[in-house]
Amino acid sequence: MRVVVFNVRYSPNLGDGILAECLERELAKALPGAEVETVDLAGRDAYGAADSRRFGVLRLLGAMPAPVRRMVVERVLGRRLAALRPVWKRRIEAADFVVIGGGNLFQDDDLNFPLKVGQVLDLCRETDTPVGVFAVGVSSHWSPRAAALFGRLRDRRVFHASVRDAGALQNWQAHFSDWRDASLAPDPALTVERAEHAHGHVHRVRPLVGLCVTHPVVLHRHASGDAQAIPLASVESYRSLSGQLLNAGCDVVLFTNGALEDQAFLERVRLDLPETDGRMTGRCGVVARPSSPDELIALIGSLDGLVAHRLHACITAYALRIPAVGLGWDQKVKGFFRLTAREPFFVSAHQEDEAAIAKRVLAALEQGIDPETHRLCVAGARGAILRLTRDMKMSAPAVGRASA
Repeated sequence: MRVVVFNVRYSPNLGDGILAECLERELAKALPGAEVETVDLAGRDAYGAADSRRFGVLRLLGAMPAPVRRMVVERVLGRRLAALRPVWKRRIEAADFVVIGGGNLFQDDDLNFPLKVGQVLDLCRETDTPVGVFAVGVSSHWSPRAAALFGRLRDRRVFHASVRDAGALQNWQAHFSDWRDASLAPDPALTVERAEHAHGHVHRVRPLVGLCVTHPVVLHRHASGDAQAIPLASVESYRSLSGQLLNAGCDVVLFTNGALEDQAFLERVRLDLPETDGRMTGRCGVVARPSSPDELIALIGSLDGLVAHRLHACITAYALRIPAVGLGWDQKVKGFFRLTAREPFFVSAHQEDEAAIAKRVLAALEQGIDPETHRLCVAGARGAILRLTRDMKMSAPAVGRASA
């Protein structure tokens, strides 16, 4: 059996790579002898292939009216997708099954993902390849063009459909009320295991809290609520929170998930970190940009606590049993904290200042991760992958077609 998975494995945001690698590994476990290949929807084939122009593009797009943004994205992306089409077709023709997921792929970010997913669906139709949608995020609003592109699912051979949280499920049901339901499949990154990585947790005199830095432009562009009310969205707020945690007896380290725009903002934050007296020298620092999912996992695994907007920083921390405080900007983060029964450690937009966030961090460090809830959540993620493979096996005619 050959399975081809489409997601954004090689995104500069290495959280997507963690997700993709976990899904690959768990599929291989569940399908002994099967070949599992991941194809990046942006055409990347290695980590570190970041586009230095991305930040400028994001700023430029943000200044355009929505209809103009979609027109520009479709024109520019159309040329790239045309070049990728024959490559993707060869891989899909050789596959028994195609899986789209996981990740926040069913969102209308000015047609970026709709166009990419739409091309995959077109190729699955041309090759008569069964397609599954697995553990995806689904946004509430789609433009008519995005709805038409995603709606191509309706006349494809869909053997599985699942989304990653209750909010995504509600949005899926609204978009596909005339077609089929989806099941819940927790994010595959929940299956990260500390034993896979050499640098585990160590005992320290003071707890080490990591602040995962995200550029405010990213938060504002994709916010699902009031972008002006997002917590920890300025240089000053990172400085303030760092100071609050230092004064509370923690050590602090700032890092990113790898995205270049985040790293550029981290450099600005670094220049404005709290001035330390002799008592605090060496207690607040910055980590170099991680270059692979393993490096990011090892970094997060070295912490005692975490504060992050980035979903997969929070997921990875939880998988490694490191208490995190999630910051509100997108419903997907709130959805994950609800899924793991950690709502008290999710900070909604416009809810709290840095002093209050620091208090939540201290409370999270004290409470830790409930082992039984953790066990159930990880088991749920693995069980969802098993259901995906079960649905593959039930689609026997597809195997006969590709293997003939």
